[in-house]
Amino acid sequence: MAIPALRSVRCLLLLGLVAAGAACQAMSIRELRMLEANEKDGKLYASYYLVGVVEGLREASETEQRAGQKPLFCVNGRRLEPAMARTLYQTELTRNADSYEADMPVQLVVSAALRSSYRCP
Repeated sequence: MAIPALRSVRCLLLLGLVAAGAACQAMSIRELRMLEANEKDGKLYASYYLVGVVEGLREASETEQRAGQKPLFCVNGRRLEPAMARTLYQTELTRNADSYEADMPVQLVVSAALRSSYRCP
């Protein structure tokens, strides 16, 4: 992978982490679809973005738990790997297709997917 492409991937990963913390900066479902369809490496960039969103939400949940608050979701030693980000996102979109509009943030979909897949006891 060329150095400029690596920088782009790192920027997208960072954007994913930032978007997970701030909804006003989050990419919408429509924007993610456009990225996948219109960019040469769009599907790869979108995957990195989804990984960043998952990692950001996971960190936020663990921070809440450490602070004694109820976390967004609970991994509790179960498997949650970066490669699972796209599947979680797409499964949630398919399962609840009527609940989401194209201008809603990707982070909303991922958050719902994590809450339903990793329920807290």
